[in-house]
Amino acid sequence: MEVKKNPKADVGRNSSLYFVIGLALVMGITLVALEWKTYDDDANYDISMNVDDELDEEVPMTEQIKTPPPPPPPAAPEIIEVVEDEEEVEETVIESTETSQEEEIVEIDDVEVDEMEEDVDVPFAVIEDVPVFPGCENEGNKRACFQKMMQKHISKNFRYPEIAQEMGVQGRVSVMFVIQKDGSIGNIRMRGPDKNLEKEAARIIGKLPKMTPGKQRGRAVRVPFSIPITFKLQ
Repeated sequence: MEVKKNPKADVGRNSSLYFVIGLALVMGITLVALEWKTYDDDANYDISMNVDDELDEEVPMTEQIKTPPPPPPPAAPEIIEVVEDEEEVEETVIESTETSQEEEIVEIDDVEVDEMEEDVDVPFAVIEDVPVFPGCENEGNKRACFQKMMQKHISKNFRYPEIAQEMGVQGRVSVMFVIQKDGSIGNIRMRGPDKNLEKEAARIIGKLPKMTPGKQRGRAVRVPFSIPITFKLQ
């Protein structure tokens, strides 16, 4: 007689699935057991700090107290020698500087004080009597004649330095000088863009003739004067 089985009643059909599910459950239980932790009861734990209110420990002294040195002993009194009053001391007589009525008073003549001449510099623009350039003695406006003769002198003696021409140097040189009390020229100073141009300007001013000195209140004085000299290439 053939035994017939229902295909739905086959128990071994899902055995692998059941095996995997069981294995997962076992591993989960094992993991929970390994990770399980227990803790003590902390309810009765005293969390206050165990710190004494007072420090009973003494702090050692790191520095030794130095006592001040005793005061020095008082100095011994000087010994005063007693000298017998045997030697005669000359008395100093102070004579009075006051004159008596019997002395004659000698009259002194007035002392003459020589006036010292001070070196005063009076600018050309404000001086009373301007320096007279040679050739301007008979001119009514000697100030304008002085300016005119200065320009004429510069044009006559002007010479452009060859080095400055080769280098293409040009510009204006301000020349300052002083007409002394004897009419000579001194204290020449220059300021310009090139040393060669300054040297030429000093040469031109140095060739100025001797003049009649300027006067202030009838006395000869030094007169500062300044003039520009322009060097321009053609």
